[in-house]
Amino acid sequence: MSTAWSLLPLSIALGAIFLLVFRRFSNQQAIRAARRKLQASLYELRLFVDEPRLVLRAQMSLLWVNLRYLALMLVPALILCVPVSLLLSFFEPYYGKAPLPVGDATIVTVKMSRPLNAGFPDPLLQAPAGFVVETPGVRVPAKGEISWRIRPISAASGLLRVVLPTQIFTKRITAGAGASFLSTRRARSLWQFFWHPTEDRLPPGNVAWIEIQYPSRSINWLGMSLNWIVWLFILSILTALLLKRPLRVSF
Repeated sequence: MSTAWSLLPLSIALGAIFLLVFRRFSNQQAIRAARRKLQASLYELRLFVDEPRLVLRAQMSLLWVNLRYLALMLVPALILCVPVSLLLSFFEPYYGKAPLPVGDATIVTVKMSRPLNAGFPDPLLQAPAGFVVETPGVRVPAKGEISWRIRPISAASGLLRVVLPTQIFTKRITAGAGASFLSTRRARSLWQFFWHPTEDRLPPGNVAWIEIQYPSRSINWLGMSLNWIVWLFILSILTALLLKRPLRVSF
């Protein structure tokens, strides 16, 4: 299954889950009433276009009902916020990033946990077979970061090794074609791991995270090239619109 077509069942499932959450955790009767009031206010605006006082009253009513409608949507939206954020962070490395093109250089950056100083020895970056480290580490003391330029010379995958005097940290790197769950950043903190969950957390030590700059990619489908999140949103909304009547959900 191509990358584009594999996004279709994910979008359908997400649209159905949206509907079920809205049906379970929203006040459906109040939403239907708010929609009826919205329609009534719009009719008033059209019917009494020559009556300024009535138009103003209809506009105020429309504003109030809109605020009420948004408030009714707030609870299910908050419930969906965390799982949707986790889904996006998990699938972004697969749909939104491409492996390193063979022959094109990229940057590997290490964020140190403690500030760098002149007496601190530079970490050593060791690359797996198929990759060449082209530059020594370049320090950015203000940010506590060290960066290297690295170039894939063949389609390969393996572990980078960041060697410190007392510790060794690893980070997976991939070059070539095709789609895979790429790890753009391997981090130690739980918060960073939430946004970059495709590789285990770093062990305790003087490295906060290791990052590889993978190229972004779009999904080519139906003659259009769009970011995968845009496709996910469009297909999920279409699914929700098609299923809202069979599932008896109002939104």
